[in-house]
Amino acid sequence: MSNVNQAAKEFRALKGKPVVRTVLEKDTETAQYVVWDPETKDGLIIDSVLNFDPVAGKASHKSAQELLDVVRSEGINVVKIIETHAHADHLTAAQYLKQQLGGSVPVCIGEGIKHVQEVFAPMFQMEGVVSTEDFDHLFTDGESYTLGNIECEVFASPGHTPACMVHRIGDAIFTGDTIFMPDVGSARCDFPKGSAEMLYGSIQKIFSLPPHTRVFVGHDYPPEGRKHTFETTVSAQTTANKHINASTPLDDFVSWRRGRDDTLKPPRLILPSLQVNIRAGRLPMEGGKVMLRIPVTVDDHAANL
Repeated sequence: MSNVNQAAKEFRALKGKPVVRTVLEKDTETAQYVVWDPETKDGLIIDSVLNFDPVAGKASHKSAQELLDVVRSEGINVVKIIETHAHADHLTAAQYLKQQLGGSVPVCIGEGIKHVQEVFAPMFQMEGVVSTEDFDHLFTDGESYTLGNIECEVFASPGHTPACMVHRIGDAIFTGDTIFMPDVGSARCDFPKGSAEMLYGSIQKIFSLPPHTRVFVGHDYPPEGRKHTFETTVSAQTTANKHINASTPLDDFVSWRRGRDDTLKPPRLILPSLQVNIRAGRLPMEGGKVMLRIPVTVDDHAANL
């Protein structure tokens, strides 16, 4: 049996305390973030959402516009548009934001996106169209950058997907779907190339950060009676996370996570989301129109009708 403390990684404290503005996209319960250095006004947009109604076949930029409103009202100079991973539950607005911000702000994701593309490009018959070059920058594990005067670092956090990365920005981290609020728990691991063992190791890294580190999660699915909340701390996670805390053995977590994942249905927007998100938010075009593909599996009985 393994314990979360046995594989703890040493992380040094990073300089700086960013301002964080959360914009909730209610339909998918996604936290979109505008993060900036209060001294220089250099900023990031993390995990934006392109609003999409799959029944009407209609997309809109309502949520992205809310992000741009924050950027403009605060006088922020956006230097990166970041995807924590290739989302399966909402479409990204990264390309729209890039265009609205002048066309030169890089859209960034972890280098593990190549593994996600390898799985889903054939599913949507997009071989030869999808490339890691759809993204302007691929973060590597341990890569450092700065946001104004704030020190930043990324580390790989596979498990939910192989492309997941946690961003450390000064005293804050942005976890994407690796871990949620303590009373919600952890991310599913049943997507292709997902792994409960890897997720356990990724959460160990989070637990080894300074206890006061601010933790900003990618979604919140609040229990009845609680409002949406997206900020917690490493200390709160290690002591109170309902799925995995500082004393949870590896084998127990993996067994529980696999059992839980066996009961879950695919996300409602998984098919439209992935064919857009593996291309950094580029909308697929056919015959001059935006066209999304829906692969269908037909059982033997239905195939003979």
